[in-house]
Amino acid sequence: MQGVIKSYDPSTGDGVVLCDTNLGEYDLAANALVGSIFRMLRQGQRVVFDLDHDGRASALRLGSEVDMKTPGQ
Repeated sequence: MQGVIKSYDPSTGDGVVLCDTNLGEYDLAANALVGSIFRMLRQGQRVVFDLDHDGRASALRLGSEVDMKTPGQ
């Protein structure tokens, strides 16, 4: 899935991702940044993510232009 960071609190790690396809809001899983290149997130930042078994955004990563399905790709 892909979306943008709606909110993120670096002191607690709490945050919300807004999904592009269904406009759903997904809380970040506690381990969402583990193993990723991200150490911090900013509002409006584009990410690709998976959903864990509890329906929370996990495994955040940068996507390629093809993954993001940007115009012209």
